[in-house]
Amino acid sequence: MIKKTKIRLFVNIKLKEGEEVCLSEAQSHYLSNVMRVRQGDEISCFNGCDGEFAAEILVVHKKQTQIGIRNKIKQFKNSPDVWLVFAPLKKDCTDFLVQKSTELGVSGLLPIITQNTNTDKVKTERLQAQALEASEQCERLDVPQVFSPQDFKQVIENWDSSRRLLFMDERGAGMSVAEALSKCDAQKVAILVGPEGGFSDSEFNMLYKLPFVCGVSLGPRILRAETAAVAALSVWQAIAGDWKEKNR
Repeated sequence: MIKKTKIRLFVNIKLKEGEEVCLSEAQSHYLSNVMRVRQGDEISCFNGCDGEFAAEILVVHKKQTQIGIRNKIKQFKNSPDVWLVFAPLKKDCTDFLVQKSTELGVSGLLPIITQNTNTDKVKTERLQAQALEASEQCERLDVPQVFSPQDFKQVIENWDSSRRLLFMDERGAGMSVAEALSKCDAQKVAILVGPEGGFSDSEFNMLYKLPFVCGVSLGPRILRAETAAVAALSVWQAIAGDWKEKNR
């Protein structure tokens, strides 16, 4: 009898019933040495485009574990088209931001360097790994795209105006978050969260002059950047995202 596990793996290959797949050395080490799987155990796999499949462990080895792709258990569906644009924070806070925004369904993560950003050391590969791991754990069927860090001014000047940009205005001049997000149903959206020191005067002026930008207020309290991002994404999901859909 196949023993089912709660292990989900992202595999960067085409998934098809009946195929046999050799996993990477890192995934093989994880399964054999960390999770202690055995031959005959069942895991699940997804690749961001074909859906999710049950898979059976055929050969367990710390360097090259082999699995057999069995039946499809979930049809593929893209996450909502919402990006998080954020100024990098301290390492642990940035990790938290990436993990939680992935769980909340963002499709893109774009780090930007503003005038008050207190760190410019961003390891894109690390952020991508964090997003991938969070996708595996939260049962989403795709993985958000992680962009390389970019300069704030260049990002705004080259912004695709068809994607509505909502920025968290810590000065309280923006419209309420519920009102702003209720107008974004079925639109491509990005949520912009500034650094711990806030946006500069020149950045505020640049943002408020653009027709595709909307300042948003998150209430009377000043929130930490990572808290503001999670709060804004949660409200967006409740009003315009996929939280309105049935869970299963």
